[in-house]
Amino acid sequence: MAPHTLHSVDSVSRRGFVATAAAASTTVAVLSDSVGRVAHAAGSDRLKVGLVGCGGRGSGAAMQAMYADPGVVLWALADPFADRLKSGAGVLGRAVADEAQKDASFADRFDCPPERQFTGLDGYKDLIACCDVVLLAAPPAFRPLHLKAAVEAGKHIFCEKPMAVDAAGLRSVRESAAVAIEKNLSLVAGFCWRYATRERDVFKRIQDGGIGQVRAAYTTYNASGFRGETPRNPEWSDMEYYIRNWQYYTWLSGDHIVEQAVHSIDRLAWAMNDEMPVSVLCTGGREMRPDVPLGNNIYDHFVAAFQYADGRRGFHMCRHFPGAANENADYVIGTTGTATINGFANQQEMVTNGTRWQSNVPKNDMYQQEHNELFASIRSGKPIHDGERMTNSTAMAIMARMSAYTGQPVTWAHLWDSKEDLAPPAWKLGPMPAMAPVAVPGKTKLI
Repeated sequence: MAPHTLHSVDSVSRRGFVATAAAASTTVAVLSDSVGRVAHAAGSDRLKVGLVGCGGRGSGAAMQAMYADPGVVLWALADPFADRLKSGAGVLGRAVADEAQKDASFADRFDCPPERQFTGLDGYKDLIACCDVVLLAAPPAFRPLHLKAAVEAGKHIFCEKPMAVDAAGLRSVRESAAVAIEKNLSLVAGFCWRYATRERDVFKRIQDGGIGQVRAAYTTYNASGFRGETPRNPEWSDMEYYIRNWQYYTWLSGDHIVEQAVHSIDRLAWAMNDEMPVSVLCTGGREMRPDVPLGNNIYDHFVAAFQYADGRRGFHMCRHFPGAANENADYVIGTTGTATINGFANQQEMVTNGTRWQSNVPKNDMYQQEHNELFASIRSGKPIHDGERMTNSTAMAIMARMSAYTGQPVTWAHLWDSKEDLAPPAWKLGPMPAMAPVAVPGKTKLI
């Protein structure tokens, strides 16, 4: 739907690319010779990497890609705005120069001259055309469009979470993920806890019956909130102002349960062995969030209850309350024991029959591990396919938000049939209609 309304309207551009993705899933293009060669290349062969989205997470992903493989060269950058592009290039250039003081060969891993620094909302197209591997780290509303373009071009992909902000985007991502499998492309998702060694250890033990059959799980993501407003420059269009403050607008971020707390919902899915719920009932609201940035329309708290076909229950709580207690933890209840996981507190434990077990495998850098495994999979020709679970975890977060906004239960089937489409009439820098008002449960309609 357009950002000025909470009701669905048809979007030709969105509808078109969803339809095209569906058709593409049955007609798979042959990978280009260059990508085919690098898929089985020796470690010294060069892989050209492009970064879409030059913010902090994107710059971090680019550095991790360069650390992951000595043959990686950061080849191109894309961001809608020239100042952010320049800033990102500067940060990366200085970081590479620092590393080159310790390892001279590192200097060869950054080669992004101005002619391969692309601005504008369509800059990603030029970047994809000249790279082998694409890192997608733009605001979430762009993810389905960028992912579709990268998959169609036969590129290997690191895709930051979340994967979409609405039902239309989810359907597109699902189709793109299917095409990525058929094209034998690596698609690694930015659900970083799946790549953390101790979390892998404890969740595997849970799935192997370490606490019996899992009957319930409860996850939290209680934080202080997003960074403050990026004040408006008089020269900016409405679209530019909104994109620079994207976290605060549902049509760009999906709200904080989708953009941020989806990490904890992904771990809830993990605890349930990635079996999806049949429905969710969620409540939420806005108690402390100020009306800045202008027109922001996201909530500051959610509490969700997911129901599973076999009677299991999953619960999730997230909030943005400055000054309140923070927590990012998982509590899993089985028939013979319990598990508590809090990666930031170095707690990955199970308790059965009064005996406590704590994972003691060596900790790793989960963000780096994502890229280590991505590039190893490209070199070996054995692609990683995170597409299904990254789509499903994002879907759980979106269905919870839909339930909270409307006050209605949302089924898994309804989510995938929903006509919800938050995309603007056109992705172009210029004036925009007024933002949708803050959703009111019981009045905002479920579509």
